[in-house]
Amino acid sequence: MSTCKCYKSGPGCSSIGYGEAEELGPFFPKKGGQELQFNPHTWNRVANLLFLESPVGVGFSYSNTTSDLKELGDTVTAQDSYVFLVKWFQRFPQFKSHEFYISGESYAGHYVPQLAEVIHDSNKKFSEKHHHINLKGFIIGNALLDDETDQKGMIEYAWDHAVISDHLYHDVKHKCNFSEKHPSHGCRNSLRQYFSVYRIIDMYSLYSPRCVSSNFSNGRERPLIHGNLAPQLLSKFAGWHRRPAGYDPCASDYTEIYMNRPAVQQALHANVTKIPYPWTHCSDSITFWSDAPQSILPIIKKLIAGGIRIWVYSGDTDGRIPVTATRYTLNKLGLKTIEEWSPWYHGKQVAGWTIVYDGLTFVTIRGAGHQVPTFKPRQSLSFIKRFLENKKLPSEASLISETVERFSEAQHLCTLEIRREKTKEKHGMVGGDRAPKISNFINSKDTAASPSGV
Repeated sequence: MSTCKCYKSGPGCSSIGYGEAEELGPFFPKKGGQELQFNPHTWNRVANLLFLESPVGVGFSYSNTTSDLKELGDTVTAQDSYVFLVKWFQRFPQFKSHEFYISGESYAGHYVPQLAEVIHDSNKKFSEKHHHINLKGFIIGNALLDDETDQKGMIEYAWDHAVISDHLYHDVKHKCNFSEKHPSHGCRNSLRQYFSVYRIIDMYSLYSPRCVSSNFSNGRERPLIHGNLAPQLLSKFAGWHRRPAGYDPCASDYTEIYMNRPAVQQALHANVTKIPYPWTHCSDSITFWSDAPQSILPIIKKLIAGGIRIWVYSGDTDGRIPVTATRYTLNKLGLKTIEEWSPWYHGKQVAGWTIVYDGLTFVTIRGAGHQVPTFKPRQSLSFIKRFLENKKLPSEASLISETVERFSEAQHLCTLEIRREKTKEKHGMVGGDRAPKISNFINSKDTAASPSGV
């Protein structure tokens, strides 16, 4: 089984709090935060999952050197994550030969490709086996990749989905040059109006309700982060740091209650230093970010050339890094199209659309917000399984072919059963069970072949 390292959100937000406890881990906190419930669509059905709290200061992670929190940035995060992986594989060598993949969403559009680049370069640089990591690919969702197109697409998506007025849309377009690193005064004012809209609806899932009863950190906006924090233009607006909610808009409240229980912390061997503040999804102690490139596309191009498998996916109801932005971003790469835009299926329903480029596959998930596994768990398990297996997503043609194949197999088995019954009658034997109906066979085969709904 492959090993998959998971990043979720950021900078300063918890992979365990979001990814493990609310999206794709084996257990989620129940309402009230006192008990756990099983997640039948956990990704560890198809891979060994490793969640990393990064950078230092996130979740229960800490440093004995306070100044470390003043040196954080993309470069430090990638290097620290690489050192962790090397040491982790040394401690658990039974996983070293496994295929290794990295996944993430949101700001992990920086984290994941940057870590993949460090691994890729280190594998070529070091001949020692203990440094080699068997990296095969990565998959990123609703990912921050390019400041200019991410911001352009965000504004256009909001206007196209009737979130902002014509006046505000044209005002932002007139006053903001998204290719510039620092916004003008007029642009800042326009963007303040833009983000104010998302105080009354969920930016991360346009058609989901908000948690109106929250008293926890997930229900408030984080303090502004200072310094050069990507996206450069929007870093000055706290709207970037509101956390998505998911189907249950208060689910993150349950996680915070659970993670702050002393018995849970003791079981996790966490918070042994007894920090004087509660566990939160996103760390308020991270207030500086030293470096963040305006575009990750040069790294993407480099890793495509290096033979790394890359999938990018997008929930199409996310307003923060919407599908519009991601399509603009991927078009910047100028990749050759191998397979044209087409629907993919889960069960007999269209789950989204996909296009295959030379070196990269793009997938949309219909009806999903920023945290795709939260909104569409079955579909998410389906596409991650096929990513790991390096297989195409189910198409209408493949569904028809699979149905015909199962029907033919059912016919064959029924024919054998009829012959067996005739043989019994010919020799005076007592007839057994009659041949099963073909429809019953197909239904039972579907159930047996796909217990997870994949």
